[in-house]
Amino acid sequence: MGEKEQSFYVQGMSCTNCAKTFENNVKEISSVENADVNFGASKITVSGSATIEDLEKAGSFENLKITKEYEDAPQKSFWDYVKENGNIVTSLMFLALGIVFHTQLGAEHPVTIGTFIISIVTGGHRLFIAGFKNLTKLRFDMKTLMTIAVIGAALIGEWIEGAAVVILFAVSEALESYSMDKARNSIKSLMGIAPKTANVIRGGEKQEINVDDIQINDIVIVKPGEKIPVDGVVSKGESSINQAAITGESVPVFKTLEDEVFAGTLNEEGYLEIRTTKLVKDTTLAKIIHLVEEAQNEKAPAQQFIDRFAAYYTPVIMLIALGVAVIPPLFFDAGFETWLYQGLAVLVVGCPCALVVSTPVAVVTAIGSAARNGVLVKGGAYLEALGHINAIAFDKTGTITQGKPVVQKVIKFDDSISDEDFHGLAYALENQSQHPLAKAVINYSHQFNVTELEVDEFQSVTGKGIIGTITGDSYKIGSPAMFEGLSSDTLNEVEGLQEQGHTVVLMSKNDTLIGLFAIADDVRDMSKNMLEQIHQLGMKHSILLTGDNEKTARTISEKVGIKEYLANLLPKDKQTQIKQLSQKYGKVAMVGDGVNDAPALATADVGIAMGSAGTDTALETADIALMGDDLEKLPFTVRLSRRTLNIIKQNIGFALGLKILALLLVIPGWLTLWIAILADMGATLLVTLNALRLIKNKESN
Repeated sequence: MGEKEQSFYVQGMSCTNCAKTFENNVKEISSVENADVNFGASKITVSGSATIEDLEKAGSFENLKITKEYEDAPQKSFWDYVKENGNIVTSLMFLALGIVFHTQLGAEHPVTIGTFIISIVTGGHRLFIAGFKNLTKLRFDMKTLMTIAVIGAALIGEWIEGAAVVILFAVSEALESYSMDKARNSIKSLMGIAPKTANVIRGGEKQEINVDDIQINDIVIVKPGEKIPVDGVVSKGESSINQAAITGESVPVFKTLEDEVFAGTLNEEGYLEIRTTKLVKDTTLAKIIHLVEEAQNEKAPAQQFIDRFAAYYTPVIMLIALGVAVIPPLFFDAGFETWLYQGLAVLVVGCPCALVVSTPVAVVTAIGSAARNGVLVKGGAYLEALGHINAIAFDKTGTITQGKPVVQKVIKFDDSISDEDFHGLAYALENQSQHPLAKAVINYSHQFNVTELEVDEFQSVTGKGIIGTITGDSYKIGSPAMFEGLSSDTLNEVEGLQEQGHTVVLMSKNDTLIGLFAIADDVRDMSKNMLEQIHQLGMKHSILLTGDNEKTARTISEKVGIKEYLANLLPKDKQTQIKQLSQKYGKVAMVGDGVNDAPALATADVGIAMGSAGTDTALETADIALMGDDLEKLPFTVRLSRRTLNIIKQNIGFALGLKILALLLVIPGWLTLWIAILADMGATLLVTLNALRLIKNKESN
């Protein structure tokens, strides 16, 4: 058996290649069985035993700082990153001084050359250490290319350009670190929303403790304006709770006794005492943070392609550079120094920095943007897949509808009975049942200030309804199948309501009908608007998959604008229908409640769970979870995925386009190290700024 896993946070990890080098170095530690670096979340998971000192030694090539717990470091400016990357300012000063000596003393003077060497070593010592280590292990990444290019420039006497390459590369790395940290802020903001301490009542006394020490069933005090530290239920008090951090809901939710509350949400008004139901490590917030971290490490297909491409791209660039440096002098009597210089420039312009960073910055930023808007995307692959969806399937109950039956209409047949008496009788009879339709009648009748009536000779008729005696009269309440000899007018009334998607409950007194209740599962207010937006986005097909009857399915579909419906489906039938939709339309998404829809959610290209705040099944089953009961998050997420895909395509185009343009300058011999490094840095800057546009992606967009 291997030793247990440990997770550590890493500060200073600037690029994917550096992350891979760090991971390989950790794997070489004798006490470590395996290591996995999550570049997006800036974490490393280690199987085996390793101390923080061991890990920092493995990351010494980039001065990585390792911590066991997440540290809420202050937000750094771009210039803070510049200062941290290889003494750039000092190197730049020596470069300027070297140019002065070059003008006054000449290019070959020892003082001039010495000044340039100091500039190169000051600004690039970390680069060279990593580059030489890579060369000894035959690892060819961007630092290897830069090391070879700078050494080559020094050998042919291009001291100014060698020093400039070092400085500009350090600036480029600072830019990459800055952009990745900006993208990671989504996780940092999530981690910072829950308080670190809590006021707990123990032994009749209030005491402040660390949230890690809170136990299940502890009573936690939360005053107005304070954030709730753990998941639990309200045991005393009532208040409006701002749940935007968890569910993305903009409107506060009123909570009273026994209502569920989540860690990281804000108590806006009243005093609350909360009985904890989960440890800090198991809260909904903790699960969201973990899933977002894992999602940022799950590579989208576009990123997997770029990673594979870069693995071949770097050696090919080195071969091209070698060819440019060697072939013209050997076969065309061209100047060796001139074409060695061109070859070095090809090495620099071919550096895959921009290409490698083009996709992860966009994916990490988009996943963070989604999380801040109450949408949990569990990986870049699902974000990318959603952008290619052609058809979308919906469960009915709890997704398109609210998931609970509500009385929509009441008809009395006997005007001699007052409303209060009529509803009092219905309340007394249905109060004996736990059926969802009975609860709908109870909830509706309760508003008529009913008085408690005693029911004698109570009898429950399975699948039909209830029989009972009240003050000597016999009453029945239940489905039409419970009643015999219904008049044609009554049958027409019942069938008309059923055609509209209602379930009808009849009530009789001494075998004479006195009224009916028309009950239906209310359609969510936002369902129709959501469908309109989905269709406006060019979705080819929408379909309702439900276990309900055909009349109800048709009524709901027509009401909200779903193009097709299939009724009377079991969970396995829904799974079959998803497979058939995939064959007909290509990529398909399924939206459900994450419980009975699990097979269909798992089969769809993208499974989307509704209202999953606090629902473990939904968080585990779905690829994307809408953390509140807000269907309008769905069009937002589709738009975000498509925008992310467009930005990834643009980034790859920018990265490759600029490099191809620069490489074409080799043909007339115009490519210089200055142009090469500026092309590389320009491409990195372009793709980074383009990807960071996703940070401002709001739900209203």
